[in-house]
Amino acid sequence: MAELGEKRLFLLDMDGTIYLDETLFPGTIPFLQGVRARGGRYLFLTNNSSKSVDAYVEKLARLGIEAAQEDFLTSVDALIHDLAQRPAYRKCYAFGTRTFRRQLVQGGVKVTDRLEEDVDCLLVGFDTELTFQKLEDACILLNRGVDFIATNPDWVCPTWYGSVPDCGSVCEMLYRATGRRPRVIGKPQPAMARLALARTGFPPEQAVMVGDRLYTDIASGINAGIDTAFVLSGEGTPADLEGSQVKPTWVFDDIAALHRAWVEE
Repeated sequence: MAELGEKRLFLLDMDGTIYLDETLFPGTIPFLQGVRARGGRYLFLTNNSSKSVDAYVEKLARLGIEAAQEDFLTSVDALIHDLAQRPAYRKCYAFGTRTFRRQLVQGGVKVTDRLEEDVDCLLVGFDTELTFQKLEDACILLNRGVDFIATNPDWVCPTWYGSVPDCGSVCEMLYRATGRRPRVIGKPQPAMARLALARTGFPPEQAVMVGDRLYTDIASGINAGIDTAFVLSGEGTPADLEGSQVKPTWVFDDIAALHRAWVEE
């Protein structure tokens, strides 16, 4: 793989990597400007399936970052791509937000949010509109034997006040109730990174995955065969490195430290 200074495609996690909730990290804008100035490209990759790309464009604009739809890849994008490569389901129960369901419909996936007889797949995302009814419906469907697919395995989603249960935690509840585990699409699987390489045309040796979680961000880069940079500005800590078999190529305190190292090489 190339040295850090030779990297030109940066695949960036967002929450915990370039901002925390509504607070932009000070080094983010200089880093993004530096990448563009040196002829590079960045894409924002997120496992968060609760929001649309439009919502992320608006959020980054609030934080002072100009971005367009083509600058993002989400776990929903990867899910839609995955489903398109397989025989179509009759109907999928979309366990997630209204935005999640809308994105699936726009991607050509036939979905419902009701317990219907022709449902043959359960799609679970990070659901900020979670109800007990959805949990009950999911258990009924899983006990029927329908396919079970999740957008991401993240245990928690960071907020300004701490963390809230993410898709992985809900799937763990469903496993405890039904004994069923999902097939996971987003990070740590390599699909999003591979889609990013295909979209931009950069070779793997010029790419680097940047994120604050070893078990999703860094593992995804490793699984896709690209170098990785672990930042300690979000969920991950130095202690996580000691007990993990997932080993990043580089470790930095934050995006500003990554920027300095990249420019200095």
